[in-house]
Amino acid sequence: CPRRSRPAGSMSVVEHVREMAAAGLHSNVRLLSGLLLTMSGNNPELFSPSQKYQLLVYHADSLFHDKEYRNAVSKYTMALQQKKALSKTSKVRPSTGNAASTPQSQCLPSEIEVKYKMAECYTMLKQDKDAIAILDGIPSRQRTPKINMMLANLYKKAGQERSSVTSYKEVLRQCPLALDAILGLLSLSVKGAEVASMTMNVIQSIPNLDWLSVWIKAYAFVHTGDNTRAINTICSLEKKSLLRDNVDLLGSLADLYFRAGDNKNSILKFEQAQMLDPYLIKGMDVYGYLLAREGRLEDVENLGCRLFNISDQHAEPWVVSGCHSFYSKRYSRALYLGAKAIQLNSNSVQALLLKGAALRNMGRVQEAIIHFREAIRLAPCRLDCYEGLIECYLASNSIREAMVMANNVYKTLGANAQTLTLLATVCLEDPVTQEKAKTLLDKALTQRPDYIKAVVKKAELLSREQKYEDGIALLRNALANQSDCVLHRILGDFLVAVNEYQEAMDQYSIALSLDPNDQKSLEGMQKMEKEESPTDATQEEDVDDMEGSGEEGDLEGSDSEAAQWADQEQWFGMQ
Repeated sequence: CPRRSRPAGSMSVVEHVREMAAAGLHSNVRLLSGLLLTMSGNNPELFSPSQKYQLLVYHADSLFHDKEYRNAVSKYTMALQQKKALSKTSKVRPSTGNAASTPQSQCLPSEIEVKYKMAECYTMLKQDKDAIAILDGIPSRQRTPKINMMLANLYKKAGQERSSVTSYKEVLRQCPLALDAILGLLSLSVKGAEVASMTMNVIQSIPNLDWLSVWIKAYAFVHTGDNTRAINTICSLEKKSLLRDNVDLLGSLADLYFRAGDNKNSILKFEQAQMLDPYLIKGMDVYGYLLAREGRLEDVENLGCRLFNISDQHAEPWVVSGCHSFYSKRYSRALYLGAKAIQLNSNSVQALLLKGAALRNMGRVQEAIIHFREAIRLAPCRLDCYEGLIECYLASNSIREAMVMANNVYKTLGANAQTLTLLATVCLEDPVTQEKAKTLLDKALTQRPDYIKAVVKKAELLSREQKYEDGIALLRNALANQSDCVLHRILGDFLVAVNEYQEAMDQYSIALSLDPNDQKSLEGMQKMEKEESPTDATQEEDVDDMEGSGEEGDLEGSDSEAAQWADQEQWFGMQ
C-alpha cells in the first residue's frame, strides 16, 4: 500500500511492523512480530483477524530472509488459514468501523504473494511437488509472470513438458522480452519461428532490437544440437558493434566450441569472457575441466580459489576443485566435491559428469551409470554425457549396450566427426567390427583432420596392425597446427617402435612439458633410459620396485581417504 506520512504516535503497532518490513529491517521485524504473536496467543482479542494475518506474514518473511525455510512455511500456512477465517468473517458481518483496522484492511499482504513465497521455500527445501501444488492452486488469471516462470521451471524439472510450455508462453504473453522464458521454450523443442512470432510486435516497435530474432535463431540451433550453425550465428551477433564483448554471448560461444570438440577455441573464449568479467561464475566449471584435461592443474587450483572467493553457494567452484582432485587421481575427494556441487545445484551437468567419472574410476560402475543417465536427461545434445555412459558400459564389458547407445547418438546427433569417432571407439572393442571402426575413423578424419580423439583412435588401430610409419605420418599431420600431450606421447611410442630413439625422447619431453603429470610419457622416457644404460639395469629394477611400493602406498592412502569421505558422500548429492 502507499506509504502515509502519519506521525509515529498515531500509528498502530502492526503499522510499525509493516513500516520496518518495508524498510528491510528484517531482524527487528522478527523480534517484534514474535513478541506480538505471543501476546495475541495469550489474549485473542488483542488484535483483529486482519492484524494477526499481517503479523504472521511479516514474521514469516523475516524467517525467509534468515533462510529458515521450514519455519517460514509453517508461519505462511498459519497466515493463509488466518486469511481464510478473515474472508469468512468479512462475508458474514460488515466492518465494525474500527478506525485502526480500516487502513490496514486496504494494505493486507497479497495472498498470492504469500503462496509464491511458500513455493520458494519448498524449492529451497527440494520439495518441488509441494511447490507445484501450492502454485497450481492459484487460478490461472491471478498468476503473475514470476509465478508462471517458477511453475514453468518446476514443470520442466518434473518432466511435465506440455504444462511447462504453456507456462513459458504465458510469461512471454505478459512479458515478451523474457529471454530466459524464450530459452526455456527452445529447450523444450518449440520451433524458433514460433517463439520469434511471440516477440515480433516488440521487436518491430522498439529501436535497436533487430538483433533479437537472430539471437532466438542462434539458441534454436543450440537446442537442436546444430553446433556449427549456432557458432556461426552467435559469431555474427558478437561481431555487431552494439553486442561486441557481451559476456553471455562469449560464454555461449565457449560452450559451443567445447561441445563441438574444439577445446582450443573454447578455452580462448572462456578466457576472453573472464577478462571482461572477473566475477564470472557461469561456465567456469567447463573451463576448469578443460584446463585440467590439458594438465594445467596449477591454473585449475588458482581458478577454484578465485571462484570460492566469489561464491561458495554455486556448484562451479566445487566442480573446478573436484576436477583438480580427479586429475590428481584423488578420486574419493573428487567424488565428495562433485556430490557437494550436486547438492547446491541438482541441474549441474558438469557436477554429475565429475561424480560419475569418479565413481567409474573407483570401480562403482553401476552408480556411475545413474549419474551419466541423469546428465543425458538434462543435456541431451551434449556428447560428453554419452561418452561417459559408453565408457561405463565398456568398463563392465557390456559391449552390446555400448553399441546400441553409440548408434542412437549417431542417429540423433547426426554424422559428424565426434559421433563417428564415438561409434568407432565401441567398434574397436569387438574384433568383428574392426573394419567398420577403420571406415568410421576415416570418415571422421576427412571431416576434421585435426580432431584429436579421432586421431588417437586411428593411431590405436594402426598400432594394432603394426603400421607404425602410417601412424607417424598421421600424428605429424595432426600436430602440424596444434600441440597436444597425448598426440606427442603416442608419436613417441611409434618412433620407439621404428627405433627413432632420439626423436622419441624429444616427443616424450614435449608431452611432459605440456602435462607434467602424464604418467605414460614418463614411463616411456624411463623405459628408453633403461634400454640405453643396460649396465644399470639391476639398479633401475630396484628403483622400479621402490616406485611400485610407493604406488601401493598411494593406493592404500586413497582407500583410507575413501573411508574418510564415505560419510559425506552418503549425505551429499545423489545416491
